[in-house]
Amino acid sequence: MSRLWLIRHGPTHAKSFVGWSDLPADLSDHAAIGRLEQALPQVPVISSDLSRAVDTASAIQGPRPRLSHDPRLRETHFGDWELLRWPEIEARDGDLARQVFETPGDVAPPGGESWNTFSARVHAGVHDLAGETIVVAHMGVILALLQKALECSAHEVLAHRIDPLSATVIDCPQGLSGPWSCAQINHKY
Repeated sequence: MSRLWLIRHGPTHAKSFVGWSDLPADLSDHAAIGRLEQALPQVPVISSDLSRAVDTASAIQGPRPRLSHDPRLRETHFGDWELLRWPEIEARDGDLARQVFETPGDVAPPGGESWNTFSARVHAGVHDLAGETIVVAHMGVILALLQKALECSAHEVLAHRIDPLSATVIDCPQGLSGPWSCAQINHKY
């Protein structure tokens, strides 16, 4: 049995699309971080290699073992849309933007990656994890993994809210290559 504790990094307060830009997390809510750290099991912690995930993982790690940061657990690469707000993206690439977000699949932002490419990267990043693991990553990463657990479309999974410092728990009773289920989504401690 494997269980993934998917933790979204602390807030960046950015009001734009943040993928591979290395913005810091605001980890000033010590009470929320403490509650999260106390609620999590004593299992290994892994994170994306972006500082907002690395620093959040360090804040909740406690005595848990730490695995190497994994770039495959990075957020979606938004390419030319990186750090733009929706109105800017819509004005620049309206039809393409609607395709990317309304029918996620093989269509990608200019210079970025498609949902399918991104999702395959994320799944490769968790494929070799064994047993219970805490994964500190990004909203898109959590949604890509949640899609498999919920057996839903990419469009459906994108409707889920994943707040900073929330926990989403996925159970994999036959290991990561078998069927998955979801124990909780976007839980705040």
